[in-house]
Amino acid sequence: MKRLTYWMQIFLLPIYWFSFCTIRKKNIWLFGSSFGNRFADNPRYLYMYVSQLKKNETRAIWISKKKEIVAFLRQNGLEAYYYKSWKGMFYCLHGGVYIFDNYSKDISFWLSGGAKKVNLWHGTGNKKINYDNKFDTLRHPKNKREAFKNFLITISNEKPSHYVLATSEIMGDIFSSAFQVPREHILIDGYPRNDVLFENYPVKQVLTVKEEEQVEVLKREKEDGKYNIMYLPTFRNSEEKFFEVMELDRFHRFLVERNIMFYVKLHPKSKLIREFEKLQYTNIQNIDVTIDTYTILGYADMLATDYSSIHTDFLMLNRPSVLFTYDLDEYTKDTRECYFNYDSYMPELRTYTMQEFMDGIDLVKAKDSCEEGRLRLREKMFAYADCKASQRLYDKIKQIAR
Repeated sequence: MKRLTYWMQIFLLPIYWFSFCTIRKKNIWLFGSSFGNRFADNPRYLYMYVSQLKKNETRAIWISKKKEIVAFLRQNGLEAYYYKSWKGMFYCLHGGVYIFDNYSKDISFWLSGGAKKVNLWHGTGNKKINYDNKFDTLRHPKNKREAFKNFLITISNEKPSHYVLATSEIMGDIFSSAFQVPREHILIDGYPRNDVLFENYPVKQVLTVKEEEQVEVLKREKEDGKYNIMYLPTFRNSEEKFFEVMELDRFHRFLVERNIMFYVKLHPKSKLIREFEKLQYTNIQNIDVTIDTYTILGYADMLATDYSSIHTDFLMLNRPSVLFTYDLDEYTKDTRECYFNYDSYMPELRTYTMQEFMDGIDLVKAKDSCEEGRLRLREKMFAYADCKASQRLYDKIKQIAR
């Protein structure tokens, strides 16, 4: 049935061709994220900036496949439409700019012809992506049969006409190759999602109920003198080894003795979500995967991660991290190639066992000796380290929309 539904999309091709003929307005910008399923990441924060500070010049509209997201945004006085509603389809056909973090299908690929497309992407990491990833069978099919089978997927992926955001010149060269776009279509600037990490961020946040509740918990714990560690691992096949290497009762006693709160925020694709939801420890708390990471990241005193690109964004705060790579052997055998040598990319303390992880937390909490390497990496990965990415990007996209 899924294959039938997939191939039925071929009848949408005439609609896609028709969408090149509609009149598009350069001051109507459409936003979407995560294949239309989330209000999150870079599009979320640029959307909020435009909606609040540029509403007299540009009309910002969020398009979603989730009616609850549309309802939430409307309740907060923002313009949003369900992607299959009449108004949603109308604006998808007439919006001059599509802004997304994966593909134009985050909004509506089949209605996107003729619109300027800006991909804000969702990470400045070390793993090779898209065309640079030789294991990506969509972009590197093994044979003609495989290429034909994925035809309807690949036509809605990246195009040379798209514009792609990269955070530095070196990432610009990488993304030009990974997305197969001309170097002049690479926009060098910060990530809008990182703007919120700075105290002088000028845009008022709009939080979901879960996000508001989580922020209150984090604030309360900090006021009570707790030291907040956020554990944000990447998803991969070997992540299930976590519960093999961790003695959680012992680890929890370690946290309680040191007045540390350990917050776990998993990737939405993680295989461990249900296991972590079952945990019942006072100082190990699971954060709902639907919560946007950047609404809470600023409350972390320390980051615990592994190979995730979240480490790069956390550089903005210039706070310490401890890397817990308990599955390094398995990960390096069963993953994509990297752009940079792991040792140079990750200047923070690396640990491989639970005991090393606990010792590392103690060591880094007592003395942050990795600041120099961290700042060098930040300079390499980010051309800007401030809260003005949305402001600069808005001006750049206005130029593109002309």
